[in-house]
Order: sequence, then structure tokens, then C-alpha cells
Amino acid sequence: MKILCEFHDLGIGRDQPADNTVSVTVKKGRKVSETKVTQQTITKQNSICVLWVLLIFSTFTKMGVVSQDALNHLQALMDQVEEEPLKRTFQNIHQGCVTETLMRFLKARDWNASKAHKMIVDCLNWRVQNEIDNILSKPIIPSDLYRAVRDSQLIGLSGYSREGLPVFAIGVGLSTFDKASVHYYVQSHIQINEYRDRVILPSASKKHGRPITTCVKVLDMTGLKLSALSQIKLLTIISSIDDLNYPEKTNTYYIVNAPYIFSACWKVVKPLLQERTRKKVQVLAGCGRDELLKIMDGASLPHFCRKEGSGSSRHSGDGNENCYSLDHPFHQQLYNYIKEQSRIHEAVEPIKQGSFHVDFPEPPAEEAEIVRTLESELHKFEISNGNGD
Repeated sequence: MKILCEFHDLGIGRDQPADNTVSVTVKKGRKVSETKVTQQTITKQNSICVLWVLLIFSTFTKMGVVSQDALNHLQALMDQVEEEPLKRTFQNIHQGCVTETLMRFLKARDWNASKAHKMIVDCLNWRVQNEIDNILSKPIIPSDLYRAVRDSQLIGLSGYSREGLPVFAIGVGLSTFDKASVHYYVQSHIQINEYRDRVILPSASKKHGRPITTCVKVLDMTGLKLSALSQIKLLTIISSIDDLNYPEKTNTYYIVNAPYIFSACWKVVKPLLQERTRKKVQVLAGCGRDELLKIMDGASLPHFCRKEGSGSSRHSGDGNENCYSLDHPFHQQLYNYIKEQSRIHEAVEPIKQGSFHVDFPEPPAEEAEIVRTLESELHKFEISNGNGD
């Protein structure tokens, strides 16, 4: 069995095969060199080197055993789930990638199989009770209302990384969430999640011949103001839904075009995040173009990363470039898919106009603390500025 661990800060990745040989890959810029080290060669080096590599052997072997034991335990617990509705909705979650799905929930619960099992079962019950399996057959109608949602909840698929991961662009700073009720925005968010997991990721997996179960997100902070305080409740609902029901679906968060207010809030929020979350967040200089081009081609760059100062806009560029726009191919494909599913579903049950109501979960304790901290920090800025912006 191979155990892979990457130390991104050091730029070093290490594979440990079963023959007690460590393959050390060192990345410096775009240059990659690899060497194999055995325990015999290690003993010829100085004591610091010996301790260092022995630590690698010990740590990664233990990690592999713990991970496999937890995975086996969780699989055994899931095999005990007999209710057909739960089993059916679990199939919609894993899409054939059972191991990868179980691993995501294990990571979210620090490799505690019992806690991960409870998290999965709670998620399955939430899906059944809220008919999440049918949400892709519930279009937001009329189309003018859906366009208004798209213009005020800025998110879209800009392309793919070189590893095949979908790249989602999110206009955090300019999303106003003021054109529809909370329920429409939550419905739209879940529909994008489900379309990603049931259509986008399986298609990417098929194309690359390996499981692709996560995505990359580029968060544009252009236009972020103190008035964002009014959106915290909705954003907390969406974040809680993701944390509890779509855990570990994002490989990396890239923050771009960050104004001072974000930097100040990030400074106080960062220590509250779990280490695995902190490691996923990379705050890039400016629009992040140069760094992002290391992981994706120019065609996949979000429109706000293509040149300095471009920033997000609800109406910038044409629909083919602006991935937020309802006219962008991603949103056209998504909306057409939902309408087609609704036609199939309509044969059984007529389409009803109105939002798709979903139970809003209580935010986890860690998330609630982050929200309180953010609110406090934003209030401080509001007082010091003397106005909302």
C-alpha cells in the first residue's frame, strides 16, 4: 500500500511503499526531482537525518493504519443501514465513489468512525426529509426570477484545473442576495451542489479515468463592504448546509482581490478555524492571475482574474466570459437540465410555483463562534467609519 503525504509549505511530497523505501519528491518552482531512500542509506547520514526520516516512516505508517481502520469501521457501520430511502439517497451522494465519500466524512470528523457514521446518517435523513434527491427537478420559475437570483448570488463554473477539478468562481463581495427570499437562494445553492456532485464530477471522473470528487473555489472579494453584515445570517445557513451535508468537497479556496476589511477579519477568524480548513485557504496577491495559472489554463481563469483591477461584476463581459451570468454555458446547461428533469417529474407531480423549502440546520459550535467574531469585528469597523461602508 502506498501512503502519500504532501507538505505544501515545504514543497515536498513523500511516498512510502511497502518495501521500507521512501521516495522523496522535491519541487522547486517547476523543477521536480525524485530520489529513493532506504533505511540502509539513512544510517550512513548524520543523526538528524536518521531521526527525520525514521519519523517519516513512523508517522505515515501510523496514519495509513489509522485511516484504513477508520475506513473499515465506517464501512461496517454503513453496511448496517437497511432503510431503502437512506440507501437510495446515499447512492446519489457517492455516485459510485463510496470510499472517497466515506473518507470525506471521516476527515470532517477527525477520523472518528462513529462520529462520521452519525454525520452521514444525519445527512441522509436530512436529504430524505427535504426531498433533496428531487431538487434538480424543481426549477426556480418564472425565468425572470431565476435571472434575478443569478444576478444577486454570484457563482459559476469557470473551467477546470489541470488535474481535472472543477473551478467555481464566487463573487463574495458583490453578491447582494436582495432579489428573492432566503429560500430561493438556499434552493439555488443546493441545486448547484447537487448538479456538481451528480453531473459535473462524474463527468470529470469519466473523462480522466479516476475518481474526481472535489473542486476548487476562487473567491473574489471585490466590493466587500461593512454592509455584508446584513448577509451573515443567510451565509451562515448556506455554510452550515455545506459543512453538515457536503463536507470536504472543496480542495482549495483561493481568495483574490481582498480589500483591507477582509484582511482584518481574516486575521481574527483564521485562529478559530480547524487546521485542515486553514490549510485549504490561500490568500493571493491582487487578482491572483499568476498563481492560478500554475494550476489551470488561461481559458479556465475566472473573468475577474484575467487582469489586475478587473474584479467581479454582475454584468461584466458577455455571457460566455462572465460565468455568473445566466447566459454563460454552465448556467444554461444547469437550467436546461433542471427543466428537463422537471418535465420528467411533471408526469408524476405537477410543477408548483414557489421556492423549495429546506430545513435550516443549526450551525456547528465552531461556525457559530466564527459568526459572532465576524459580527463583532464588522461592528467595530462600522463604528470607527461612522457609516455602513
